[in-house]
Amino acid sequence: MAYTAEISRSNPSMFLFLLDQSGSMADPFGGGGGKKDQKVADAINNLLFNLTIKCAKSEGVRDYYHVGVLGYGEKVGPALGGELAGKEIAPISKIADSPARVEERTKKVDDGAGGIVEQKVRFPIWFSPISKGGTPMSEVLKRAQFVVETWLGEHPDCFPPIVINITDGESTDGSPLKAAENLTSLQSSDGNVLLFNVHLSSKSGAPFEFPNSESELPDQYAKQLFNMSSVLPEHIRSAAQSEGFAVSETSRGFVFNADIISVIRFLDIGTRPSNLR
Repeated sequence: MAYTAEISRSNPSMFLFLLDQSGSMADPFGGGGGKKDQKVADAINNLLFNLTIKCAKSEGVRDYYHVGVLGYGEKVGPALGGELAGKEIAPISKIADSPARVEERTKKVDDGAGGIVEQKVRFPIWFSPISKGGTPMSEVLKRAQFVVETWLGEHPDCFPPIVINITDGESTDGSPLKAAENLTSLQSSDGNVLLFNVHLSSKSGAPFEFPNSESELPDQYAKQLFNMSSVLPEHIRSAAQSEGFAVSETSRGFVFNADIISVIRFLDIGTRPSNLR
C-alpha cells in the first residue's frame, strides 16, 4: 500500500462523503453546539469551499480532485443541490462554479487591536441539511462502491479515493461490515480505497480520536465502525501527529463520540493533499 501517487490534473484523486440524514440528525450535539445536521452541513460546505481554494491557480480552479456527497436517510442518493443535483461525483472546478446558493453570514475576527469584531462574509452552500428516516448504512456503502469502482475504471493510477462516512446512529439495514469490506477492497495501482468513519455524539463525553485498537472503545457499535475504518496512510498520520494526536502505524481513520470541533479537525486532517502538483 504505497499511497504515494502524485495528484495532478492528469491524475486526479477523489473524495466521497457519506452523510447520515436520518431523523436523529436533527438532535443537538452532546453538550450543546447546535443541531447535528446543520453543523455538519456547514462543516462540509466549508470543506468544499476550502478544497476549491487549495486547487485555485491564476488561471482558475484546477481539477486535482473529483468530489461527491451521498446522503442516506429516508432515501439514498446524491446530496448536492443546484446545478449539481443528481450528480454523484463532479470535478472540483465544477463544484467551485456551481454552489446552490450563496448566503451572507457573520463571523468574529481579530480587529488587530486585541479585540473582536463581527465581519460579514459570503458563504457558498452546496447542500442543505435533511433529517428524516432511518440509517441505511449498508445501502449507502454499496452505492459508494459502485461510484468509486466506476471512477477508478477511468483513473486506475490515482492516489486512492478517500470515502468519509459521518453518522450518529447504528445501521438500520443490517451489518455494514461486508459492504465496507467490499468498498475498501477496491484499489488503484497506488493502494486500496480508504474508508474513514466519524460517529457524532448525542451525549457529552470525551471523543476517541484515531484509536489504535478496538479495546479502547466503549461498545460493540463503536468497535464495528473501528473495524470498518482504514489504517491511516503515512501522510495523514503525519498530519495527525502535527496536530498533537498520539497516533501510531496501527491507528485508524475513526472518531467516536465526536463533537463539531472534532468533526472539523477530522475532516481537515483526512483531506489534506499528498504530493499535489
